[in-house]
Amino acid sequence: MNTKQQLKALAGARRGALVPGAFNALSAKLIEDLGFEAIYITGAGVTNMWFAMPDQGFMGLHEIAEHTARIRDAVQLPLIVDADTGFGNALNVYHTVRTLERAGADCIQLEDQVHPKRCGHFSGKEVISTEEAVAKIKAAVDARRDSATLIMARTDAAATHGFEAAVERAQRFAEAGADILFVEAVTQAEEVRALPQRLATPQLMNMVIGGKTPIFDAEQLGELGYGLVLYANAALQGAVMGMHKALSTLRDDKQVLESSGLVTPFAERQRLVGKPGWDALEEKYRG
Repeated sequence: MNTKQQLKALAGARRGALVPGAFNALSAKLIEDLGFEAIYITGAGVTNMWFAMPDQGFMGLHEIAEHTARIRDAVQLPLIVDADTGFGNALNVYHTVRTLERAGADCIQLEDQVHPKRCGHFSGKEVISTEEAVAKIKAAVDARRDSATLIMARTDAAATHGFEAAVERAQRFAEAGADILFVEAVTQAEEVRALPQRLATPQLMNMVIGGKTPIFDAEQLGELGYGLVLYANAALQGAVMGMHKALSTLRDDKQVLESSGLVTPFAERQRLVGKPGWDALEEKYRG
């Protein structure tokens, strides 16, 4: 199976497959190296790590497409790409899908917030009308050059219109052709349990560390019927914590040793970025 087929099968199996978020090619490489089955290219992560700005619509199509292309070159796993609102209206969505598909996306996630969006676990969100949101999903489905490219439709309506309205929107998105549904930022455990019973299309559940949705482990979510379990920024938050610890030690002790346990060993870093393979190529082409 190719990566698109792998991802469709993974979501359809509804066993709660863990999908970590990547914010650059090296984080994606580590996710692959640790044996995960798919990668989510996180808009919040790209915005935080590349701009040092909050997830409030500052990332554009150019940035997420560039990151997608670089990550596609680095790993062989299926890629879900966070395309925010599609960066405009239905026509912008059409262009966004074409661009990200060309960059290597296997699944493109689109949401129904007013542009510019904000993190799904921030206050002050607004959503567009159901009719406009459905039209954008239809545009995304029509834009695909490869019918195997998956469209993930996210709704943030639970925060503004309530849980029932969010379920209704998600169903409309499925009818418009969405392959995977994503109801964001539900706040009650019973809502998490109810969604797989209410919607027939495979679903992703977002576990935001410190966010508004109650945390369930992936095994529990698989038993409930979720296909994918997203931890979009576990790698980001772990990386920031690791940098803070290493740099604090450097500031205070004036040195950091490999034996400190604070840093990845030099040899491991070179393995992860594939230096032995590049050394072999260099030898092959020498002289």
